[in-house]
Amino acid sequence: METSRNSPNSSSLFQWLGLIEDSDLQPPDSTPPRVITLLASVLEKMIEKNEKPFHRRHNKNDEITMFHGSRAPSMSIHRYIERIHRYAQCSPACFVAAFAYILRYLQRPVATNTTRRLTSLNVHRILITSLLLAAKFLDRKCYNNAYYAKIGGVSTEEMNRLERNFLFDIDFRLNITTENFEKHCLMLQRETVPCDSRKLRTVLGELACSCQAI
Repeated sequence: METSRNSPNSSSLFQWLGLIEDSDLQPPDSTPPRVITLLASVLEKMIEKNEKPFHRRHNKNDEITMFHGSRAPSMSIHRYIERIHRYAQCSPACFVAAFAYILRYLQRPVATNTTRRLTSLNVHRILITSLLLAAKFLDRKCYNNAYYAKIGGVSTEEMNRLERNFLFDIDFRLNITTENFEKHCLMLQRETVPCDSRKLRTVLGELACSCQAI
C-alpha cells in the first residue's frame, strides 16, 4: 500500500477502527478490532439487498463462479470473519484491504450480460481469498495457503484455485493508495451512523461503484 503522512483525522479514524495496534501481534483471545464488526455488517447488507425478491427474478443473469457453493454455509459472516482474525492473526488493516479487493472483484468488467453479485453462496470463499491476499501483500509474516484452507473450511487445492482465479479477476491489482485506503475506512465507519432506507440505498450504491476510482 502506498503510504504518506496521515492527517490527525485519519489517525483518529484508524485508531477508532482498531487498525493501530500497540504490538505487531495481538493475542488470539483479544477483543477483535471494530473493523471486523463493521465489515461483516456491510457485507451482510450487500447480500440482503442482492437476495431480495426483486433481484431473485434476475438470477438468470447472475454470473456463477468457482466461489459459489451449492448451499450457504451455516456459519454467519461475522463469526467467519472473527474466526479468520483469531486463527490467521493477520493485521486489522488486512480487513480494509480485503474490503477493497472484494469491491474490485465484484466490479470486474466482463464482456457478457451477466452480473456479479455478493450472495450467501459465495461470500465465505470470497472473504477467505481476499483476506489471504491482503495478508500476503500487507503483513510481514503470513500463514501459507494450506493453513488458510483449514481456517476457511476448504481444501488446499481449492484454496490455491480460488487465489489464482481471484488474482486474475482483479488483474493482480493488490496495491491500494493511501487515499483509497482511507476512503474504504470511511465507508466502514458509516455503518455506525443510523440512516433511513433512502440513505441506505445511497450508501449501497456507493459501495457498488466505489472501486471504479481505485
